[in-house]
Amino acid sequence: LAETNRAPFDLTEGESELVSGFNVEYAAGPFALFFLAEYANILLMNTLTCILFLNPGILQNPESFSLNLMAKTTILSIGFLWVRASYPRFRYDQLMHLLWKQFLPITLALCLWHTSFPIFLSGIPPMST
Repeated sequence: LAETNRAPFDLTEGESELVSGFNVEYAAGPFALFFLAEYANILLMNTLTCILFLNPGILQNPESFSLNLMAKTTILSIGFLWVRASYPRFRYDQLMHLLWKQFLPITLALCLWHTSFPIFLSGIPPMST
């Protein structure tokens, strides 16, 4: 979400915004291409997220794979736009508080859990059949 530089994580653009930020300098053609490129970046990030983390399916059936990938990418895009529309732009101090006080401890706890879980399970004897 933060990689696409959209609200609520667009602090660098939000500081210099008067009317519409840096988009004021562009006429009709470049303006349209600029926004198409931004939304293509959003779709690319959602597609990569779907492929890497949500397992769009097995490649043996291409039709099923494509439909599954498009459905999951659409759901991710709707969620992406929903978050963007629901939350206001963070101030810099609020963003730092969110990152250091909430996201970093959660990330460290999940990394610790991910590395300790196989060690914890290694002491369990295997199931005999």
